[in-house]
This record gives sequence, C-alpha cells and structure tokens, in this order.
Amino acid sequence: MFIDNFKVEEWFNEYEPKAKYNLADICIDSMSINELLDISGLGVNIGINELYSKKLGYGDIQGSKRLKDAILSMCKFQNKENITVTHGAIGANELVYKSIVEKGDEVISILPAYQQHYSIPESLGANVKKLFLKPENNWLPEINELKSLITSKTKLISMTNPNNPTGSVITDDLMKEIISVSNGAYILVDEVYRGIVSDEKYNTTSIVDLYEKGISSSSLSKAFSLAGLRVGWVIAPKNVIENINHHREYNTISVSILDDYFASIAIENREKIFKRNIRKREVGLEVLKEWLKIEPHISCVIPNGATSAFIHYDLEMSSYELCKKLLKDTGILFLPGETLEMDKFLRMGYCNNPEKLKITLNLFSNWIKNNS
Repeated sequence: MFIDNFKVEEWFNEYEPKAKYNLADICIDSMSINELLDISGLGVNIGINELYSKKLGYGDIQGSKRLKDAILSMCKFQNKENITVTHGAIGANELVYKSIVEKGDEVISILPAYQQHYSIPESLGANVKKLFLKPENNWLPEINELKSLITSKTKLISMTNPNNPTGSVITDDLMKEIISVSNGAYILVDEVYRGIVSDEKYNTTSIVDLYEKGISSSSLSKAFSLAGLRVGWVIAPKNVIENINHHREYNTISVSILDDYFASIAIENREKIFKRNIRKREVGLEVLKEWLKIEPHISCVIPNGATSAFIHYDLEMSSYELCKKLLKDTGILFLPGETLEMDKFLRMGYCNNPEKLKITLNLFSNWIKNNS
C-alpha cells in the first residue's frame, strides 16, 4: 500500500534535535508524573504505592472500566459500547479511516489539518476532496463551499476542532450547519484540543452528542499535556466501534496498563488540568499578541482555542527555505506551512515558557530585519 511521506513528522525527525528555541512544539508544558499526582490530590506516596502493586499484564483489552467511565464523563449521551481505547489519537484516526473508508468512496478533508486526515484515505483508494480554510473567513469552513463538495458518494467529512494549526473554533451553531448539509455522511472530528479555549463561548459539545453519525477521536497529548501517555480513544456509533475493534485486533491488543492508569487519573481531574493549561495558554497568547503589534512582516488571525498560531509572513522565500535558514542562523525552529499544504505560513506554539517565548520572538524579529 502506497502512502505519501508524512511531512510534519519527517520535519520533526530531521530538525527538532537541532533546535535551540523550539516554537514548532505545540504541546502545553508537559506534566511530570509528580505534577499529575499532585494536581489530582493523590500525593506522590499514595500514587506510587498503588502503582507499584500493579501486575504488568495486558490489562483490559479495549480499555479499563475506570478509563472508559472517565472518557464517558466528557460526553452526554454515550455509553461504553460507543468507546474504544487506542494508541494515541494517531492510532484512533487511522483505525477510523481503515474501518470506514473503501476504494471509490469520497472523503472531504478540511485543511489545514494533520496529514493523517487526507493521506490515509487517499492511500485506501478514496477520492479526497480538500476544503482549504481561509484567514479572511477567520479560518472557519464556509458552508456553501462545503455543500458544493458533497455528493451521494461522500462517505466521511473530517476536521480538527479546535483547529490545528490555526486555533480557530467551530462553535456548536456552525457545527450544526455542517451537519445539516452533510447528506448523511459520517463526520469525524479530531477533538484533541477540545476544552482549551480563550472564552467559554468557544467551549464545544462533542460531535458524538450533536450527530448520530458523528465520530470523535482524541487523546491526552494536547489538552492534557500528557503526550508521553500514549492513550487515545474513539467515540462513535456502536456499529463503527465494532468494526474499529475488528481492525484494532491487528495492531493494538491493548494500551499499556500504566498508561491506562495515569490516563484515568488525568481525565478524572481534567478540570484542574484544563485550568492549569488555559492559564499557560493565556500568558503565552498575550506575549504573541504584543509581538504581533510591533512586527510589520507578520500577520495572524488570533486563535480562539488550541495551542498553536498560524502566522503569515511577507518575505520572498518559501516556508521550507525560511525555516531551514532561520534554524541554521539562530537555532529557532518553526513548522513550515508547506508541511500542512499552505506556503507562506508558519505554525508556532506559544504555550510553554513565556520568557523564552519573548526572547525567541525578538530574535526572530532581528533575523527578519536582516533578511527582508
């Protein structure tokens, strides 16, 4: 089976080890085990004692009861038959496509997005139609444009909400409009950033509680600051989950019993974790806003959610050229927009150390002056 090179991951593999100032990283200040246990109120000793007593078998094949109960608490109308646990959201998304999409199907992918959402269905023989978001529409899908792409062959529509890399948020009202024109297609929403928003008005309902053919994929990597716990999940109609579990048996068996344990703790304490992470996001976003006011060569639609910004530059070079030269000259790492099919843009994270962010953006401005 042929599949395109994964541009984002190849970029990170080659260039991240060389970075001194890593703005390509869009995780929020990853938590340690100590911090997770502390924020949960368990305390180090209680958590470690319980952990040390665990036998390292396979555990529950499709996820423990405790973990599934925790995931269910993020939805309104689902039950355990609608959930399966996966190896991160990357495993969740792959299983959804392999379980639903067949040769000749049509898939609509809303871009920019993680490359899984168009390259995997293309590799399966689907006709993938790409709807590109536009900054002049605040990086939100235009309903009539989406409607014009949908036909009787459209099997699935996919998107990330909040969006990676732009930080735009499809509110429930707009999502209901998308559902209304979907013509019965499945709608897959990658919800790894759900809950990390700038205002309560951007808090969203999971697609599975809005639409009977909605499918949610998610994980602990982004909103929870726990990318090292390789736990994700799919929430979907029962028939979809049954087919996913059929495919899942070939590549997963189970997630680590330790990952399952820590994932349960994290989701049970998500309000505390989200409060921590939203605060870190707000601090970093203010640094970014202040820099944008004084940097004439950069423009950006201010993100309403998620952990990244998609900044546009006016220099006469491609995003690959810019990022390679910038890294060589300064040690600053961005993600080129070309890895996300959009040149003249850079994806950047802003949710880690705010003081280092200030230093890095000032260095970038100085570099721009010398290269414009």
